[in-house]
Amino acid sequence: MNDAFGELKAVVGTQGACAALGRSRATHYRRCRGPRLGPPAPRPTPPSALSHDERKQVLSLLRERFVDAAPAQAWATLLDEGTYLASESTMYRLLRANGEIKERRHQATHPPRTIPELVADEPNRVWSYDVTKLKGPRRGVHYDLFMMIDIYSRYCPGWMVVDQEDGQLAKAWITEVVVSQHIEPGTLTIHADRGSTMTSKPVARLLSDLNIGRTHSRPHVSNDNPYSEAGFKTLKYCPIFPVRFGSRQDAILFCEKFFRYYNEEHHHSGIGLYTPASVHYGHAKAVQEQRAVVLSAAYAAHPERFVNKAPTPPQLPGAAWINKPQPAEVAPKIS
Repeated sequence: MNDAFGELKAVVGTQGACAALGRSRATHYRRCRGPRLGPPAPRPTPPSALSHDERKQVLSLLRERFVDAAPAQAWATLLDEGTYLASESTMYRLLRANGEIKERRHQATHPPRTIPELVADEPNRVWSYDVTKLKGPRRGVHYDLFMMIDIYSRYCPGWMVVDQEDGQLAKAWITEVVVSQHIEPGTLTIHADRGSTMTSKPVARLLSDLNIGRTHSRPHVSNDNPYSEAGFKTLKYCPIFPVRFGSRQDAILFCEKFFRYYNEEHHHSGIGLYTPASVHYGHAKAVQEQRAVVLSAAYAAHPERFVNKAPTPPQLPGAAWINKPQPAEVAPKIS
């Protein structure tokens, strides 16, 4: 093969011989070189490279005068002033060599957000509030669904469908929901994300006037508002939930049916498979006793079907938390 390549090379040259025999020229040249021993020789500095003082001058400008500008901005500004120190790519190369290729501007620092920690051991102690969008009849048209959830009972004391979020509408709606539940001043906290309505001045003043506590989720932390997120998932995974609503009135009619079912008929897994309404209004204890009677009768009729023990109804729900504090780790004792 080598003899044939040499003969062919003498006639058509290296490129022609490689093309004729299907050999890569890079491979050919690599095989022609002898084995390389030791580390590769350092790349010589090209004669066109900037001197040490020139590199120092460019870096000084980028670090001080143009610390808040990209190298392209620095290059253009200097050029307009009649100064050329280096190309844009050279500026980037110098910054990269010094580990300054990322954000170089002075950034504002913010203290870490406080983790909201809320607990409800009975209804109307903590409500979770959020807004979701419902698709309208065509692209670009949607409606906003306001929803309030009691985190203890999972009961929805109020909802509203509007064309667009508005602080004044939210204020009137919250007032109506609070009045309907006969909330005593100083007994309720409403937790929400940092949406425009909940952070608006009308809502903030209303909650202050009603002596209702207000907390917010941390930015980009959906787990700080899990009850509303779960409620919206139950809504949108409903088998009859439409892809789009023909009008706002259609959305209102659907939500009327859904929330009536959700509060009165839906057996919620988070509260022992009781309905939210039974827990919210204190009827769950009677439901539990009735379930116990039915299970006792079933056990008496066929005890062989219950291998381990007599069946009991699910426990009544306990305290509900938003970000329950984790117990501190106890240091092991050293003997």
